[in-house]
Amino acid sequence: MTVETHQADDITDEVSTWLAGEFASLLPAADIAEIVRSARTDLEGQIVPEAMGEMLHRLARFRVLRALERS
Repeated sequence: MTVETHQADDITDEVSTWLAGEFASLLPAADIAEIVRSARTDLEGQIVPEAMGEMLHRLARFRVLRALERS
């Protein structure tokens, strides 16, 4: 595991925890974690690493809201 991978995992966990707290009554934490992991995969290599935290939070939050609209 590289330092970058470890930092990305930390950011992913942090965003998952944050969004799970925000949407706990509306969507299971496991579903939110999957949305965050998917968003991270989509962002990897597309943005500068320094922007990953903010961009991951924005994209994952958007996708959570979209998932809630569909349900």
